[in-house]
Order: sequence, then C-alpha cells, then structure tokens
Amino acid sequence: MTPFTQRIITIIKNIPDGKVMTYGQVAELAGNRRAARQVVRILHSMSQKHGLPWHRVVNVKGQIVIKDDASYFEQVATLQSEGVDVSDEGFINLERYQWRRQEHASH
Repeated sequence: MTPFTQRIITIIKNIPDGKVMTYGQVAELAGNRRAARQVVRILHSMSQKHGLPWHRVVNVKGQIVIKDDASYFEQVATLQSEGVDVSDEGFINLERYQWRRQEHASH
C-alpha cells in the first residue's frame, strides 16, 4: 500500500460521527488536492477491508452521489442515524456538518 493510500485511509477512519468530508478535502489533507477520484477508488475497493466510515464522504457540493439505490439509501440512513440532516435531494449542509480536521493533527 502506498503512503498516500495509507494517509487517505487514516483520514477517513478519523472522521467523527455526525461529520462529513468531501473527496477533495480528503485528497488535499493526504497530500494531493487533485486526487479526489483516487479517494473514490479507495473507498470503493477498501472500505469493507479497513472498516472505513465511507458514508461520511460526499462530493464538493455536500451531495451524496452514489448511483446504486441500496448504497445511496444506506448512506442517507447511516448519516441520519448520526444526526446529520440530509435533504430529499441528498444534500448535506457543509457549513454545519463538514469536519475541518486540523492540518497538524496527529495521525
């Protein structure tokens, strides 16, 4: 596993209940702000193996973008169970729920 992938996994694992981060935000904190698609691939391929809270990662607009209906509704339900309000269109208010992890926080 590359150090970049490991950093992404660590960042996602540390998103607290009731908070979300964007794909690009995770990528930037991991060291490459242009790697949002890599974050998507890691979530898709490694969430189960590494126990990642994949439901806490959304797009830059604060929207849930999963195409699969079952996974979409699972993400909505899981976020709501953590106290996150999700609109009927799948939007989350980033001003209220986005986790702004400190750049110098310990890993």
